[in-house]
Amino acid sequence: QVHFVESGGGLVQAGGSLRLSCAASGLIFNLYDMAWYRESPGNQRELVAFISKISRRTDYADSVKGRFTISRDIAENILYLQMNSLKPEDTAVYSCNGFFEVPGSKRVFWGQGTQVTVSS
Repeated sequence: QVHFVESGGGLVQAGGSLRLSCAASGLIFNLYDMAWYRESPGNQRELVAFISKISRRTDYADSVKGRFTISRDIAENILYLQMNSLKPEDTAVYSCNGFFEVPGSKRVFWGQGTQVTVSS
């Protein structure tokens, strides 16, 4: 059974930093493209950062470019999101997502989310 468990969220002042972690189990981690999404009240779920399998490619939402860094530890099956220079508008529930697709088969998994609150 696949599990994604996020941690590292919390309350931080504007300008501060947090590092989110997503521990994955029950899957072959390096076969999955991984991403962080966020959702806040009144807003649609937003793709924040993406990292391809074997970390060959990363991509970021314009709103976080230069401040957030996504990475993955394939040996430990952990996805990270380093968040620096946090702003109040970064406040949201952050969830990790794993995606795997080959012809004839597609799998998508989500974590339960972790709350990030940035005070002004």
